[in-house]
Amino acid sequence: MEDQKKRLNKFLSESGFCSRREADRLIEEGRVTVNDIVPEMGTRVSDDDEIRVNGQLIKAKQDAFTYLAFYKPIGIECTTNTAVKNNIVDYINYHERIFPIGRLDKDSEGLILMTNDGDIVNKILRGSNNHEKEYLVTVNKPITERFIEGMRNGVPILDTVTKKCRVEQISKNIFRIFLTQGLNRQIRRMCEYFDYEVMHLKRIRVLNISLDIAVGEHRKLTAAEMKELNQIISSSDKHIPAEEGPQVAPAKRNFPREKQSEKQARAPRNERRNATSSSNQSDRELDRKPMAERPLRNERRNPRNK
Repeated sequence: MEDQKKRLNKFLSESGFCSRREADRLIEEGRVTVNDIVPEMGTRVSDDDEIRVNGQLIKAKQDAFTYLAFYKPIGIECTTNTAVKNNIVDYINYHERIFPIGRLDKDSEGLILMTNDGDIVNKILRGSNNHEKEYLVTVNKPITERFIEGMRNGVPILDTVTKKCRVEQISKNIFRIFLTQGLNRQIRRMCEYFDYEVMHLKRIRVLNISLDIAVGEHRKLTAAEMKELNQIISSSDKHIPAEEGPQVAPAKRNFPREKQSEKQARAPRNERRNATSSSNQSDRELDRKPMAERPLRNERRNPRNK
């Protein structure tokens, strides 16, 4: 009988209720019971146990899992919390409980995968598995070669440095970027580092699944897509450590610098402050900042030139 038992977080993910990461959170918060007892992390259960989440009985999954491709419109939140206005679950209104694989921020549109297979989520999302996602990005001013090279070679954001990636210019203000990471608002933050603003962001591919439906529509993944997807993720590590530390930014990075006019050469908005302070004071403040947070040298404004 013991051989038939499985970890509680695995049971919840296989039931289609949530991902393993979400299951761990629910267990830690004491919102899960096993036979009317609040369990510890690592508890093993069988199909004969009575498992409840917030009082809701969770049964072992009997049917095949669901896998959907969805074209998320701008303004929809990628959350399963139905108390949040314009949440993705209520928008799709699917007849089974499903949840998004990853996120796409509210201001962006494009492809997101939906499922009730909690086991596949970590395989697809974990950055070390190097699974590629493709985006089309429109920015507020002409793209330069230096901007493209800077984006390709890693950008210091969120106390880390982004992985090197492919970036291709499409037109004057549009570029294509291929990411294997999923940092919070990553592309927007990367562009802001070089004093560009994202005007439009659209995800057009996740691994082998391409966006081929209208805005707001969804479809089931085909048998051929699922076969290829399973081959891609077959060797993936699906376990996410409890704490996966960030990559530490190096002490110094030689990022390409843009040639800008005096009017254009200004720091990103979040670094524009104390404009009336002296140059010496500004330099001292820069010296106290971590290297990853400092503006590029040509972005340090000289208050005397105002």
